[in-house]
Amino acid sequence: MSRVPDDLRYSKEHEWVRLDGETATIGITHFASEQLGDVVFVELPEKSASVRQFASLGVVESVKAASDIYSPISGEVVERNVKVIEKPELVNTSPYEQGWMVKVKLADKGELAKLMSAQDYRAHIGEAAGAGGD
Repeated sequence: MSRVPDDLRYSKEHEWVRLDGETATIGITHFASEQLGDVVFVELPEKSASVRQFASLGVVESVKAASDIYSPISGEVVERNVKVIEKPELVNTSPYEQGWMVKVKLADKGELAKLMSAQDYRAHIGEAAGAGGD
């Protein structure tokens, strides 16, 4: 899996969105999980909670620091990833697959235009196109 998958949209705060119809899956990027270090705790909103674009939706705590997770889009939480609450290390080991945070029913598809493409996100984090090493 690429460190910056091409099929996702990204926020400046290092969250990603994968759209499937009207449902958006949200997580934090590989880059963010590397910056955090070993994640030891994840706090997520309850099902049916409302989230607003660029507002805090939860917290990730690592051995280094606690950081807010910001919602890249607005909507209603339809599912939260209980696995990542029980096994926070999934954020580090599988940020784009098993380590997702919440699924949200999208309120406004237009908000996606405010997010970065994979190419823009790579530039944002200073990763050269096609380069993946540490």
